[in-house]
Amino acid sequence: MRDTFISELCNLAEADSRIMLLTGDLGFRVLDEYRHRFPAQFLNVGVAEQNMINVAFGMALEGRIVLAYSIANFASLKCVEQIRNGPCYHNANVKIICIGAGLSYGQLGVSHHATEDIAVMRALPDITIFSPGDDEEARECTRALIYTPGAGYIRLEREGADLSGTRRESFELGIPRVLMEGKDLTIISTGSMSAVALEAARILNAGGLSVKVLQCHTLKPLKSERVLEAAAECDAVFTMEEHSVEGGLGGIIAEILLEQGRAPSLFYRFGIRGGFTSIVGDQKYLRSEYGLDAESIATEIRMRLGKVRTIKVRGGKKASSGQAIIR
Repeated sequence: MRDTFISELCNLAEADSRIMLLTGDLGFRVLDEYRHRFPAQFLNVGVAEQNMINVAFGMALEGRIVLAYSIANFASLKCVEQIRNGPCYHNANVKIICIGAGLSYGQLGVSHHATEDIAVMRALPDITIFSPGDDEEARECTRALIYTPGAGYIRLEREGADLSGTRRESFELGIPRVLMEGKDLTIISTGSMSAVALEAARILNAGGLSVKVLQCHTLKPLKSERVLEAAAECDAVFTMEEHSVEGGLGGIIAEILLEQGRAPSLFYRFGIRGGFTSIVGDQKYLRSEYGLDAESIATEIRMRLGKVRTIKVRGGKKASSGQAIIR
């Protein structure tokens, strides 16, 4: 996704001299094409991410569209105060580029695991948050990020996922894409976990279930209509993200459903549980360790569907659709 982002950024920067890219002393091989083509639209601020946000904010106040580029937590969690009090509060065109979303930098340990950033960033007022699922969505989200007024944040993984063979609906800010139709249960995912969601759905479909899959390329704003439609069609809803279950996509979807009085009979969040991701390994290995691989997810879904079908309430009746099982 990084290369796709830079490719699209070069296209946009060529046509718009207001675009400025700042880096915190990293990404040189990835950024080579951009900085060679647009030296007047590039600045390395050094290993000083908080200062980078302040510099970006000042440039934005002078009419620039400024992108602040760094690894995962360095661009987000380390700079929350600067992002909040500068770009968000003043509605300035500063776009935070998070490289290595989720467990992308798995071998580098917890300091490089971006597993709380959605929760923290979405708590800030007046910021748009993107989480593309593949390279094509990375292009679409890059364009939307730059030309959506005000502060923005995008989670980019080191490598794109494979969402080939799915429906390619037109990109609309805040509206999840339907990747697969189904009627028994809905999986709502974000980022490259949508490729895992599709794989899990195919496993479940092979076992006789009918699974609907939604990909949320925009996390804030996330418009409610398609989520509510999916919950109405399928009375079991699962969310999937490479992020803590606390405050991430699962929380967003739960808030939408509960505030609209649409609690499904079964709701479960797939994500990081039980504290810090202190295990070290590549992304595929860590997904397996934390139960975020397709086979583990399909097994867990089958188990939870089986439990709901056999739950008894007082009087010997089965649990009704109005009795939500939420975890």
